[in-house]
Amino acid sequence: MNALDFSPLFRSTVGFDRLSQMLESSLLTDQGSSYPPYNIVKVDDDHYRITMAVAGFSENDIDITAKENQLVVQGKALDREENKDVTYLHRGIAERAFERRFQLAEHIRVTNAGLSNGLLTVELVREIPEAMKPRKIDIKSGSAKKLDVKDDKQSCGSCN
Repeated sequence: MNALDFSPLFRSTVGFDRLSQMLESSLLTDQGSSYPPYNIVKVDDDHYRITMAVAGFSENDIDITAKENQLVVQGKALDREENKDVTYLHRGIAERAFERRFQLAEHIRVTNAGLSNGLLTVELVREIPEAMKPRKIDIKSGSAKKLDVKDDKQSCGSCN
C-alpha cells in the first residue's frame, strides 16, 4: 500500500493541503538508498543540526542547496588521480555520488555548514517573523462607559 488517503483529515482543516504533498513525497523519495548515513539533532527549540557521514569527499565535492522549504545535499566525487601501482584487496570506502533531500518546515533557515573528519554538519535555525509571534495585548481601564440600568428600562416601552 503506497498511497495514503488523507481526504477525511482535510474535511475539517483549512490550509494543510501542503501536508499531504509533503508526506507523499517523503514516502516516495525515502524508499531508495540509505547512503550516506545521517543524524538529525534538535539542539534546542529553534536550532537543529544534520550530520552526514561523507568519508572520501572534500568541500569541493559537496553541493548544498536550500530552496522552497527543501534542503538538497549532493555529493559528486570529482575525478581523482589514482595511482596505477595500487592494487585494492578490498575497497569499502564508498565515494559514489549521492543526493539526499530534507523537507524543511516553514521559517527554517540554513545558517552554517562545515566538513570535518569525514562528517558534514549543516546547522539550521527556526526564525519566526515578528508578525507571527504571539504578542501580549494590554487591557486599559476606564475606557468603557458604564450603563445606567434605570435609563435602559425607561427607553424600552415593551420591557415593563
